[in-house]
Amino acid sequence: MKSVSRLFDFFLTVLWRTPGVGGRLQRAWRMFRKAGWRGIQWELGRRVTGFNDYARWVRDHDTLTPAATDRLAQRVAAMADRPLISVLMPSYNPNPVWLREAIESVRGQIYPNWELCIADDASPSAEVRAILQSYADSDSRIKVVLRPKNGHISAASNSALELVAGAWIALMDHDDLLPADALFWVADCIASHPDVRLIYSDEDKVDEALSRSGPYFKCDWNADLFRSQNMFSHLGVLSADLVRAVGGFRLGLEGSQDWDLVLRCMERVEPRQVRHIPRVLYHWRVHAESTAKSMDAKPYAVVAGERALNEHFERTQTRATAEHIGFGYRVHYALPDTPPLVSLVISTRNAAVSLRRCVDAIVAKTVYPHYEIIVADNASDDAAALACLESVAGRPNVRVLRHAQKQGAAALRNAAVEAATGDVIALLDDSLEVLTPEWLSEMVSLALQPGVGAVGARLMDRRRILTHAGIILGLGPDGVAGCSHRGMPAGREGYGGRAALIQSLSAVTSACLVIRKDRYLQVGGLDGAHLKEAFADVDLCLRLGETGLRTLWTPYAELLDHQPAARARKGTEPASGPFQDDVAYMKRRWGAWLQNDPAYSPNLMLEREDFSYAWPPRVAPA
Repeated sequence: MKSVSRLFDFFLTVLWRTPGVGGRLQRAWRMFRKAGWRGIQWELGRRVTGFNDYARWVRDHDTLTPAATDRLAQRVAAMADRPLISVLMPSYNPNPVWLREAIESVRGQIYPNWELCIADDASPSAEVRAILQSYADSDSRIKVVLRPKNGHISAASNSALELVAGAWIALMDHDDLLPADALFWVADCIASHPDVRLIYSDEDKVDEALSRSGPYFKCDWNADLFRSQNMFSHLGVLSADLVRAVGGFRLGLEGSQDWDLVLRCMERVEPRQVRHIPRVLYHWRVHAESTAKSMDAKPYAVVAGERALNEHFERTQTRATAEHIGFGYRVHYALPDTPPLVSLVISTRNAAVSLRRCVDAIVAKTVYPHYEIIVADNASDDAAALACLESVAGRPNVRVLRHAQKQGAAALRNAAVEAATGDVIALLDDSLEVLTPEWLSEMVSLALQPGVGAVGARLMDRRRILTHAGIILGLGPDGVAGCSHRGMPAGREGYGGRAALIQSLSAVTSACLVIRKDRYLQVGGLDGAHLKEAFADVDLCLRLGETGLRTLWTPYAELLDHQPAARARKGTEPASGPFQDDVAYMKRRWGAWLQNDPAYSPNLMLEREDFSYAWPPRVAPA
């Protein structure tokens, strides 16, 4: 591998001089080093389909036509209330061309009731100061303060905040761009949701030639993902009263000042008061000094991000610490001083080799100090399996619950949970093998957090290919549910880091699921009466959601699944009668949820599990 690495480095040094080639080769080499050839193949598979041609997607689905512009202007005219939106822009020595383009993108808004509040942080460029003064003199909606002394971005942002007269603040950098309909959709969201306090949109990147790339189609508000990455910016819009109530931008948090601001704001609002607009309303400029290109451009932002998160945990009395991991942050949640007993419920039938491997790995690797193992045997009649059951039953902290008659999977597990003595339950398939010693500590620490129901893990097959990174509703030929990033090689972070960051999801698989016992029993456990073959775990998570509990997924609990990977069924392939009955029940029971998973995006495809773009998006056209 070292010789291959040196050879690739040599070719890269030769080819980087070719315009455009160097950046692509760099990205490909980084991908190869993280995920090998399978990582390259995965990405090529996403690209060659044509589903992820963003330039074509923009042309077909995100380009304002004159007719669409007229329709939006008519909707503006019909608005009963037009709140003043203050675009807040700190400025320091930007490229003059980009500064003009940024300001003109605000002036070109279809929604007219805005003001642009710019605080220049003592830019040494006389041209920049002259540009700003010229705009302030020619357009009364543009307010400018020229700070006499450089104080960095938080101080400059506070100076701009002093100029704000609007009820809403939209955060914008001095070299980025707003599409012409950005503030209209913000105003529309405010009108549609009178109690909203925080608003954010999708975003993409724009280069020096104004070519768009790298869209981030976001999910709806996801506080757990937000603690892993700043999914709020951009376009981020905040209630001006709320911003003032939390004290504005804090000095010392430069580089992550916006994230810190939103963290303090979210502590004072209900989740329903944070709204997502599933449209690209912000173009983030890519250049050498921009974090749109790399966080290496602002290493101090990494430290500030850790501080912002850790102080958020202190304010909310959450025993947790944050750690930067390159493409986001990992939050380590502390276990109680006396960790609860966890009952590991392993369901099995005639699987001696799998069961022994599963139990051996748990005992050898698990560092969590307080657990019991309950083997729920589903009427095994194989001699090797019976001998294995007798063997594992002789181990400390292991119980075997035998069933003489074969049970349904839900009934088998529900009975074992009833018999468990632990306060926390971990459902496990016997085909799993523990990889990370901290797997159970990680999952239990999350399951014990306030408002959490089920917690899922990162599962891979023997080739280190993902089989489970959480469940997305509506995916697949049946329109019920599919697995996030199924088939992606380990080592890749996935779309927007979504395959490698702690986050809330609508559901996780019961192949490895941790939950407090009282919460499992509260919703009645797995539903074997209505769901015979599939989706009982999805249904369980959704019923937990009905009670106000959220489902989490963590990439830091990793297990191998030795069961042959189940290939997603194609729409042309027949399904069994019981499976079809399960599909029909799920659509009757959860139809509205299945059509619009809040942990996914209407701009992403339902037919594939790799977060490809939707053609067309499931968003009403302008």
